[in-house]
Amino acid sequence: MALTDVAPIVTARLRHPDSHTLERYLATGGYAGLRRALRMEPEQVAEEVNAASLLGRGGAGFPAGRKWSMLRKAPVRYLVVNGDESEPATFKDHLLIERDPHGIIEGTLIAAYANQVAQAFIYVRGEFALGLERMQTALNEAYENGAVGRDIFGSGFSVDIVVHPGAGAYICGEETALLESLEGKRGFPRIKPPYFPAAIGLYGEPTIVNNTETMANLPWIIQHGGHAFAALGEGSSTGTRLFALSGHVRRPGNYELEMAKTTFRDLIFAPVLGGGIRGGRQLKAFIPGGASAPWFGPDKVDLPLDQDAVGKAGSMLGSGSVIVMDDQTCVVRAAWRIVRFFYRESCGQCTPCREGSGWVEKVVRRIEEGSGREEDLDLLLDMCDNISPGLSWPPQQTTICVLGPSIPSSIVWAIRMFRDEFLVHIKEGACPYG
Repeated sequence: MALTDVAPIVTARLRHPDSHTLERYLATGGYAGLRRALRMEPEQVAEEVNAASLLGRGGAGFPAGRKWSMLRKAPVRYLVVNGDESEPATFKDHLLIERDPHGIIEGTLIAAYANQVAQAFIYVRGEFALGLERMQTALNEAYENGAVGRDIFGSGFSVDIVVHPGAGAYICGEETALLESLEGKRGFPRIKPPYFPAAIGLYGEPTIVNNTETMANLPWIIQHGGHAFAALGEGSSTGTRLFALSGHVRRPGNYELEMAKTTFRDLIFAPVLGGGIRGGRQLKAFIPGGASAPWFGPDKVDLPLDQDAVGKAGSMLGSGSVIVMDDQTCVVRAAWRIVRFFYRESCGQCTPCREGSGWVEKVVRRIEEGSGREEDLDLLLDMCDNISPGLSWPPQQTTICVLGPSIPSSIVWAIRMFRDEFLVHIKEGACPYG
């Protein structure tokens, strides 16, 4: 599959060093999409997003237009933009927050108008110090420019936006935990139902929660039309998408690619993208959609970057993070580091997640350090089965949020794909990779 020459959408202006400034944003067509939206009826704006078939870029891949259509009618409604990017090896939203904050603000304003909300929040991960500074500066500039606040551009529509820094908890990427955090509480995911904040969200009012990259696509969609966006990609995977490529490649980084028309092989090996495996080594495995996704081996490298195709193959595109492991990678250590992350980030509400992650981490660490027993492999699978019964994909859930079922993925797929490597650790009493 060859690379397509589709022009980038959300990274179009990043070639300019000053892409984060209002001057550059206006000089490159900034806020034209908002002006156009304000001349349309709110329902027409929503219909363009529906026609685009824009899948949410946060991880779940839920269609943005469909999510908007679920927003309960009420006198007070909120919009929350999730910029609390915390998944290991995921750094695409961070890039947009630092380099194109006005694009996110414009998308937020378009979404606010389409859904007729009067108050929006942009929740940014607290560790993104530069991103927070630039987002707040951009918001102040947007207010001064008449793009935010009362009677935007003389349209009669008014909305206020607040930039809110997170406190660095992974769990606040889960939308209901984020809402709890916004309300000043500890970031605990909420009991479901209701399953969507569109019914009961922030302060008990109907709320839309969208990802930052999702917002960054909206100005282009309104300017060019939803059908133009849907013409890119294939099937339900429309438009372009940012992929955060990391691991043992020559050129790690963020790449905006046309969905479904590009493969993992293109992303990892094309000289203008990942550039291949560093040191001339071979591909051993890759994680296609963030640390919580089931792993793939080299036999899956020709799969397209298509949500449905990756789902049918047994994993997900998730957060857009692709992690590459070469043939010198210790998969036991890799799986242990992932489960250690989830253990530390568990909020502790649910027993399977709180207790299970800790025990799984201990046993995998024991194997990696050379003190494992052969029966530990079945013990690990049994513990994972108690956290997510069936060890299947999509996973069964025994917890309030999806962090719980995220724990077994790296362990189960590492054992299934590399059981012999686990046994070498156990029989030799040490990690063969040193």
